[in-house]
Amino acid sequence: MTSQLVHRESSSVGSLLREWRNRRGVSQLELASRAGCSARHLSFVETGRARPSMDVLLRFAADLDLPLRDRNVLLVAAGFAPYFPESSMDGPAPGVVRRRLRRLVAAHEPHPVLVFDSGYRIVEANGTFGALVGGVSPELLRPPVNFLRLLLHPRGLAPLMPDQGAWREHLIGRLRRHMTRTGSAPLKALFEEVSGYPVPPAERHGDRGSGAADGVFDFPYELPLRLVRDGRTLSFISTVMTFNAFADVAVSELAVATLLPADAATSAGLRSLRTRPRGRSGAGGRPISGLSAADQDRWPGWSQEEALRRG
Repeated sequence: MTSQLVHRESSSVGSLLREWRNRRGVSQLELASRAGCSARHLSFVETGRARPSMDVLLRFAADLDLPLRDRNVLLVAAGFAPYFPESSMDGPAPGVVRRRLRRLVAAHEPHPVLVFDSGYRIVEANGTFGALVGGVSPELLRPPVNFLRLLLHPRGLAPLMPDQGAWREHLIGRLRRHMTRTGSAPLKALFEEVSGYPVPPAERHGDRGSGAADGVFDFPYELPLRLVRDGRTLSFISTVMTFNAFADVAVSELAVATLLPADAATSAGLRSLRTRPRGRSGAGGRPISGLSAADQDRWPGWSQEEALRRG
């Protein structure tokens, strides 16, 4: 996903640098001191009176904690070639990154795991996650599948979530912070979309969650994700991790979400949720109803055996 500042494609390196510095709340003196140059030189760069070297620009970008994609944009605006490579996540022939992602999500079976990019689009998911979402509206499962849309849309998982008010607040707040930090136009559009979904009745009346009485706050360190399927409540502790020591634009934008069973009943429910070990992952490992053959083939849910076989 492209993280876009307003009109950034036509912006000069100085205006981009100044906008990022202001977004981070850093003074010229502080940034210059961090980067090992004078505040005068930084001022000249921002006003267009000096052309920075690639090394200085990379130090500025690192000190401002710019995403790798935006570090490349800064370099291109200054007349340099992009410094950080970008692996392709698309196309019929999986590259080494996608193959490794498939092995990663498959290794977590039978726990639901998915990998999503900076636009919350699902890049890969294992078969259990595919089975977990197999009953939602087919329109939400047509690739590219958006994780936030899948969770919060009224025809997605939201009706299955007893605590959807609390989760709505948590996820929209997270998206708002992400949008503010990156200045991304696509994230702003996603924020406006999901914020406009119908509000759960309890939230309209000021109740932000289901409360301790029915278990939503039984875990003081975590808000459990609870889904009611076929009369059975599945309760998960969710974790999100990113890749360490990355040097690739695409990889730097990926996050891995893991749903771990919060109780023994959920562990048993996950084992019974998938009744077939192979194939595209709808409910029970069957093809997702309502999707075309092409969309079935693009759905990012793989069983462990198929992921390891395709390697």
